Amino acid sequence: MRQLLDEAGLADKVAVDSAGTAGWHVGDPADRRAVRALDEAGYDGSAHRARAFDPRWFAERDLVVALDGGHLRELRALAAAAGAPDKVRLLRSFVSAPADGGLDVADPYYGDDRGFATVLSQVEEGCRGILAMLERDVRPAG
Repeated sequence: MRQLLDEAGLADKVAVDSAGTAGWHVGDPADRRAVRALDEAGYDGSAHRARAFDPRWFAERDLVVALDGGHLRELRALAAAAGAPDKVRLLRSFVSAPADGGLDVADPYYGDDRGFATVLSQVEEGCRGILAMLERDVRPAG
């Protein structure tokens, strides 16, 4: 997402961060297979460290993106309690017609390396959809 924002000239208008819904891996680097898939696609995932989502962030963020239906339910429950029920969306809901027809980003953890490449493709697709929305809503008409 950061790279897309930079290429679109919106990096100074939109902040992007990442967190999980649970704290199991807080402080850990990304899975080596994820880092390899990112590297092969030209991204640097080496500095990533896991952290857990803090419900207080709803007050500071305009959009919280979930990758699958389970995370969506968890985040929407937190959002409702924080008075921010409309801030949570599935990443692939920003794609008009996901190639595989589903809205969940696949969970590659228990599979092989190919699963991480699939996830990267799904995330890139969703991020392009978010960028399209941001270009309409954030970029001033000109």
